[in-house]
Amino acid sequence: MNTIFRKSMLSVAGLAFAGGVFAGPIAAHANPAVDAKPAAVAVQSAKPQGEQSHITLNDEQTANVKAIIAATKKAGLPERAAVISIATSLQESKLENLGHLGDMNDHDSLGLFQQRPSSGWGTPEQITDPEYSTTAFLKGLKQVDGWQDMPLTVAAQTVQVSAYPDAYAQWEQQATDLVAQHWNS
Repeated sequence: MNTIFRKSMLSVAGLAFAGGVFAGPIAAHANPAVDAKPAAVAVQSAKPQGEQSHITLNDEQTANVKAIIAATKKAGLPERAAVISIATSLQESKLENLGHLGDMNDHDSLGLFQQRPSSGWGTPEQITDPEYSTTAFLKGLKQVDGWQDMPLTVAAQTVQVSAYPDAYAQWEQQATDLVAQHWNS
């Protein structure tokens, strides 16, 4: 059922990878330092989709924002990639680097993006490293044709394959503001 749901969600979005390969396992085996190409212009959404959510960040969450931005810059990607990454992390973990949550855990999901070792994202140690987990997410994002120009929620969902595909949209404004605040700091 889960595989059928994933395939149907990607088909509806018109963004299925050839042969049904998902970004997570590909990203886990990719070399993050290879083929990073800087983009000349950051593409920002004119208006965030739907109602927006906002949380007040503590020092740890702010440090994770800065780590996501640093990994995005290191990968040679534009601000838009950082916005998508931060919005995704806001939805998945509220920018907290999640360890094993016991009974509250969603399968074996860990880290800023709730990536799963069993899905090929990396080891628990790798996934709970903010630079590694961001780089893995970005490798998946780069494999999505046209990610720069699509709605944030579609780009994030194509990488994450979440049970709640529209939930990422609510964090776009806060993610945009955080990138604007920290990109040059």
